[in-house]
Amino acid sequence: MEKSQTLLEAVEIDRILKRMAYEILEKHKGNNMALVGIHTRGVFLARRLRDNIRAFEETEVLVGEIDITLYRDDWTQLSAQPVVKTTDIPFSVEGKKIILVDDVLYTGRTIRAAMDAIIDYGRPARIELAVLIDRGHRELPIQSTYTGHCVRTEPSETVNVMLKECDGEDRVVLEKS
Repeated sequence: MEKSQTLLEAVEIDRILKRMAYEILEKHKGNNMALVGIHTRGVFLARRLRDNIRAFEETEVLVGEIDITLYRDDWTQLSAQPVVKTTDIPFSVEGKKIILVDDVLYTGRTIRAAMDAIIDYGRPARIELAVLIDRGHRELPIQSTYTGHCVRTEPSETVNVMLKECDGEDRVVLEKS
């Protein structure tokens, strides 16, 4: 039995992100919205969505990035010295339609932490979620508004998203234990 299986190649990831950008445009038409990527890969996906939206509509969409390390309910279990990354939200979230962007939706705990972090910056009009991969197994009642690809997984499996900006290639792999 193979230990890993490629779920998506670069061309498929690109196609999915273009579709998601169109879906966002159809719903919001670029008005009063902003994309906020969750570190690390969500930041790169948010930038790609922004670039696609710009290419389709010549509209500028605000993009921010958020680190949720200290908002996680398990951060003390992850490391005695957590590595905190940059949070950069160069706009007011007050009254905006915020679309959180992440690579994989699993238990929902990362998204809950991201919502807590966003609300510390103000009161958005709404918060939506865009994810490249939804692998199921929710522990919290959280679902994505824009989903790239759904895959059935076992809790013991891992979905690894690789992006050229940080990993040198675009690929999604399912790792079996």
